[in-house]
Amino acid sequence: MAKGTVVIVTLILTSFQEYDVCIAGAGLSGAVIAERYASQLNQSVVIIEKRNHIGGNCYDYIDEETGIRVSQYGAHLFHTDNSRVWKYVQLFSDWTKYEHEVVGVVNGKHVPIPVNIETVNTLFDLNITSTEEMDNWLSEEQVKYDHEPKNSEEMALSRVGRRLYELIFHPYTIKQWNKEPSELGPEVTARIPVRNNHDSRYFGDPFQALPTSGYTAIFDNLLCHPNIDVRLDTDYFKVRDTLRCKHTYFTGPIDTYFAHLGYKKLEYRSLDFERKVVRDTGERGTFQPKFVVNHPSAGTDFTRIVEYKHLLNQTSDHTILFVERSKDGGEPYYPVPNEENKALYRRYQGLAAKEDNVTFVGRLANYKYFNMDQAIINALELFEKDNGVLSQEKDPIASCVATTST
Repeated sequence: MAKGTVVIVTLILTSFQEYDVCIAGAGLSGAVIAERYASQLNQSVVIIEKRNHIGGNCYDYIDEETGIRVSQYGAHLFHTDNSRVWKYVQLFSDWTKYEHEVVGVVNGKHVPIPVNIETVNTLFDLNITSTEEMDNWLSEEQVKYDHEPKNSEEMALSRVGRRLYELIFHPYTIKQWNKEPSELGPEVTARIPVRNNHDSRYFGDPFQALPTSGYTAIFDNLLCHPNIDVRLDTDYFKVRDTLRCKHTYFTGPIDTYFAHLGYKKLEYRSLDFERKVVRDTGERGTFQPKFVVNHPSAGTDFTRIVEYKHLLNQTSDHTILFVERSKDGGEPYYPVPNEENKALYRRYQGLAAKEDNVTFVGRLANYKYFNMDQAIINALELFEKDNGVLSQEKDPIASCVATTST
């Protein structure tokens, strides 16, 4: 049985099963689309999930040794400036306000990430006190180009200059991507905020919070409609011939869907998580100053340490750490944004457009990194586009439990 609260019911397939909608993948995109079809159109839905749990990479659970809620696939921070997304997610969970702050260990010092006034003052022994002074300092540091930045190296240099680039951006990018920043599209380092003030928050969105009972509980509520069946530990490609689907949504890697054609695979980066328990810290004692501490230096072989005890006012006599290392192979997390992969994706995109009654949705199918709110609004709008309807956010069925099969 999976670690979540979903009840698993075994069904023996003796004949073809018919559904209005079939969905490959029980992550955010698949779960939102399933909920919409069930609640708005009263249609039958089946979700096929190869893992032993719902929730995709958002899946979390209580660590048995420490009693601390942790995420199996790395830190997930919900933030959005989209009021519709914020209204939607509140239907499926209570939320606890949380504004994410990150520090990085640079030259042996903990400094705010993203770069802000305190970061610069600490690293370069300065006394910048105002936004105007910070803007002037950045302007003097920044590398000026007569063209738009063409890659992540140029993007970072144009934003923070060479000194901060060499201390933070360059070594961290190599560890994260195993490529020089000059080999990656400009969007990689463009995603990292740079502050001209003392704001130490990682995100500036008006809605920032964590689900009070964890992310897995949200998926339980998304998928609890009686019209939704969920099959765990099931390879979609092994069972799709047993299904009759009026329409299919595929949320997995687009190159996996077309693997039988023998084309080159798209490139992804994955993560390894080394679990460490630090014992006898005291009920509220922690190992590090923040939930996430980045380690950009080339002198360490990991990118960051995540300590979940910082979240949701959790208490335990111990604490638990997850040391993250980026790698090739393994579960696909991050599409590698360079021209070769973008061109290859366009080829797969052309194939996808020719598939009858199949829609490719989500970050893996679109070969694009989505924040959680982006995945949600993308799924909501896709549902409406495919059905020509405006959905109405309704309260989920009280105390319902998803029907899950293997």
